[in-house]
Amino acid sequence: MAGSVNKVILMGNLGKDPDVRHFEEGRAVASFPIATSESYKDKNGELRENTDWHNVVVWRSGLVGVVEKYLKKGNKVYVEGKLKTRSYEDQDKNTKYITEIIVDNLVLLGGPNRGDETSDSTNDTKTKDDAPF
Repeated sequence: MAGSVNKVILMGNLGKDPDVRHFEEGRAVASFPIATSESYKDKNGELRENTDWHNVVVWRSGLVGVVEKYLKKGNKVYVEGKLKTRSYEDQDKNTKYITEIIVDNLVLLGGPNRGDETSDSTNDTKTKDDAPF
């Protein structure tokens, strides 16, 4: 195979209000968790639900503004992006790893604070808007 693909598509609910940080040079970043759930019947026929949590990061300037203005805990969103794993040192100097979805496209799907459907119609995935890892 002459290449590779790193593409993530998620549809789920925000687990908390987005955390938006603004930097001196004018850039901003938004981060929030998304919960995705699946239901199944166990061997006794009882309905069970399994929820996974995903760390989502938005660096694209237009999308950060949408996230900051419209997204709240509980909102349903659709996101497209790529997986990125990075490492950092905690307070005890232990190396920790975190895997995040770096968003290229986001669509608000509903909820009490929804407003009009909003999306970034440009699927421009240039690395200039990606996190500086």
